[in-house]
This record gives sequence, structure tokens and C-alpha cells, in this order.
Amino acid sequence: MLFVLFALWLIALGLVIVDPRSSTMRWMSAVVFTGGFGALAAVLSESFIPYIQQTVPNPSISSLLYHFMGICSLISYYGLPYSFAMLSLKYNAPWQSAAMRTWLPFALLVPVLACLLFTPAYTEEMPIAFPIVAVWAFPYILVGTILIILKKERLPASKRTHFYTCLALLPPIMCVGVLNYVMPSFGFYRMWVYHVWILAFMVPFFVYIFFKYGFLGMRLLIERRKLDSTLRAITSGTAILNHAIKNDVGKMRLFLEKMKQHAEETNQPELIQDIDVVMNASIHIRDMITRVHEQTQELPLRETPVHVAVLIHDVLLPLGPYLTKVNVQQNVSDNLILLLDQVQIAETLTNILMNAVEAMPQGGTLTIRAFQAKKNLVIEIKDSGIGMEKAVLKQVLEPFYTTKSGSRNNFGLGLAYCYSVMKKHGGSLELSSELGIGTSVFLTFPSNRLQT
Repeated sequence: MLFVLFALWLIALGLVIVDPRSSTMRWMSAVVFTGGFGALAAVLSESFIPYIQQTVPNPSISSLLYHFMGICSLISYYGLPYSFAMLSLKYNAPWQSAAMRTWLPFALLVPVLACLLFTPAYTEEMPIAFPIVAVWAFPYILVGTILIILKKERLPASKRTHFYTCLALLPPIMCVGVLNYVMPSFGFYRMWVYHVWILAFMVPFFVYIFFKYGFLGMRLLIERRKLDSTLRAITSGTAILNHAIKNDVGKMRLFLEKMKQHAEETNQPELIQDIDVVMNASIHIRDMITRVHEQTQELPLRETPVHVAVLIHDVLLPLGPYLTKVNVQQNVSDNLILLLDQVQIAETLTNILMNAVEAMPQGGTLTIRAFQAKKNLVIEIKDSGIGMEKAVLKQVLEPFYTTKSGSRNNFGLGLAYCYSVMKKHGGSLELSSELGIGTSVFLTFPSNRLQT
């Protein structure tokens, strides 16, 4: 059980460190931490207390350790189902009213306190009244599991994370519910010894899931931080490169002008043509690096209250010639007002809408809608175009990645720029696509930008 103890408490500590402000993470850590107290009680009972009794035969020390073991055991038996119930309520919160969120945590504590006060005291042979405790503890675990499974996610990355969260969390917690509460109620005691085998499989699986796919949304955070650092590096690099190329192009133009003047004075038309070619090439290089720099530089936000429906209308208006074969459907409330940088969000919408139109060369349906997701406001732009393969979808936000290789004016910075704008607004940009069906782009804004 020593392995179980260290594994559980390391996971609990890791969850708190990763995102201490998240109530979901804190309750998840509490679930794992209270489970660790059960493992600690088992270590004390099987190893530590017998060793102390043999080496230091002092009844007072043995009694103190025995009482500490009892406390650890009760924390595990009573704390784990309660913590898991609270985790499920925090994880799937939209269905709860404000009043329910206030009184439900206290109501769930009533069976715990009642069992502590009115059931027989702890003994090593019978730590709790299993038939009584199982009446509320296992339903807490069962209903909590159902609540977590039934949580509805509308954003694609959140759906994926939710699936793997369920896969990593729910099987072991259900095993704990059966082994710790149900089976002892029917006379099968000490079933917790099988937790070692459960943890031996689940800990490596949990670590793999966490880093590969994410747990409670943390993989998304890691991916975003990685992309943020890439964008910062590109912003810095293009600024330096833009400055250096402008200086060198300026020198080239100065000497080319002198060479052209000499060629004109000496009547060398072929040399004049060659010089013009080189000068045009230098201008093209300068313009290219300037455009790259403009798309990667950090622009300050100039925020004003913006009617989203009006903004979308203004963005769609100049795109009219491109939309002749496209059926545009909108579902955005006229009363929806967000605090935004209108210019940068308009550029973001233009980029996304042009991508959608280019994905439907034969025409199709373009859907623009706004909806609530958790505490955020989401604008979805969906096309019925050619879609993207999964391998392409994973790379589209990477700077300089482009599927439009034939275009001389495309640098693969459009979606990277859009992502950067959304990040500066405290939001996010996500994509969902299926080959042959179409692509959806989700622009998520935090609720504090809603203007009432």
C-alpha cells in the first residue's frame, strides 16, 4: 500500500500545483488526497504500528498511532465520496440554480456528520458501519459518475478532453465504491487490498492520458502556452529581420540607383533592364517581410462596446462578391454587445470567413451563430466545404503553415493572427473539421466582456 499512498498523494499535489484557482481541480485533488489517507491507514496498520510495538513497546505511543490511524481511515471512508460528489457538482454545474449551489454542499454533509455522530465508533476490525454508510456513500459515487458523464461540451477540444477525463477518472472511482462500500456491506471485508492492482494500472494510464490528451482541460492549457511562446518568438524574430532587411534593401537601392544613372549616361539599355529587375526584386523582398511583420506584431487593444450582429454585417458586406454562391445563415442576437477591439476582431472574422468561402468553391452554406458555453460566449462560423484531415487540423494554428501553397501572398499567418487576437481578448480559438463535411471555427470570449 505504500506505492498506493505515494502515487495518490503525488497526483493530488500535482493537480493542485497545475491549476490551484480551479475549484474542479481542487475537489479532484481532494478526492485523490482522501483516498491517500486510506492507504496511509493501511500502511500504519500493516507495517508501521507493528514495527513500533516491537521496537518501542510503549502503550501511549501505540495508542496515539492507533487513534491517528482511525482518523486517517475515517477521512478516507467519509471524505472520498463527499469530495467526489462535490467534484461532480463543480464539473457539471450549469443545471444547478444559484440557491442549489449554496445549500447542496451543506446538505451532502448531513449523512457524513450523522454517521460520525450516531454510528458505532471506529475499530480496526470494523472501521465504519458499512451497511449504513454504503446507503449514501455509493449513491454519491454513482450519481456523481452519471453527472460527470452527462456533462455536455460543445467545443471540439473540450469534448475530447471530457472523454479522456471520464476514461481516466470514472473506472477507478467506481471500483473504489464497490470494493470499499458495497462488498463490505455483504460481509466481504478488506477488499481495499485490491486497490494496489487498480492503481498499478491506472496511474501509468492517468499520466499517459494527462500528457497525451489532457485531463480536466489541462492539455489545452499546455498546448496554448506552447503556441503562445512560438508566436512571441516569431514576433520578436520578424521585428529584427524586418529592420535588418529594410536597412540592407536601402543600401542596395542606393547603389542600384547610382549604377542605373551610370548605365543611362553610358547608354547601356540591357544593363538598365537588369538593374530594374534587381530593384523590383529588392522591393518585393521588403514588402514581403513587412507584411509578415504586420501580421505577427503585438498590437495594443482599443476596446469599445460592439454590437456583434452589426460587426458581422459590416464584415460580410465587402465580401458580397465572394458570397454569390453561398447561403449565409445567421443566428446572432441583435442585443449581443461585447467589449472588443473592433478593428482586430473584424480582421479576425474576415480571415475566418474568407477561409470558409475558399473551402466552398462550388458554393454551400455558411452558418454564423452565437451561444453560451459554461461562463463564456462563443461565436461559431461553420462552412459546408471540403473540410480537413486530422493531420492538417492539428497544424493549422501553427505560424507559417498553409494549405494554399500556390499563393504568393499567403504566409500561413491568418489563423495564427486570429488566435493571437483572441488570446489578447482573454478568449480562445478552436477548430473542428471533418473531411467532406465542413469546418467549424469557435471564437470564445470570457463572460466579463458581455455588456448589459
